Amino acid sequence: MIRILMFSVAAACLMASQANATGLATCNSGPKSAWKPEAQLQKMLIGQGWQIRRIKEDGGCYEVYAIDGNGKRVETYFHPLTLEVVPTSKTN
Repeated sequence: MIRILMFSVAAACLMASQANATGLATCNSGPKSAWKPEAQLQKMLIGQGWQIRRIKEDGGCYEVYAIDGNGKRVETYFHPLTLEVVPTSKTN
């Protein structure tokens, strides 16, 4: 009985973590202690004229919802170690 309960909890946790990732980008980003802070990414993008709506983690990347410097609404992924744009399977 305990084994079934433990399996059920583990399965639920796995499904919940997969539900959060969109699969549009994946970053091999290692431990979070090595990531550059979100605030650094936000400051960089604001300096480029972006209006940040939301920054979240997805697939080991930073996912940014914003209005870019050209006034275009974007959903862009950034690698948390380099803060470089990560290509996705979705076009913005």
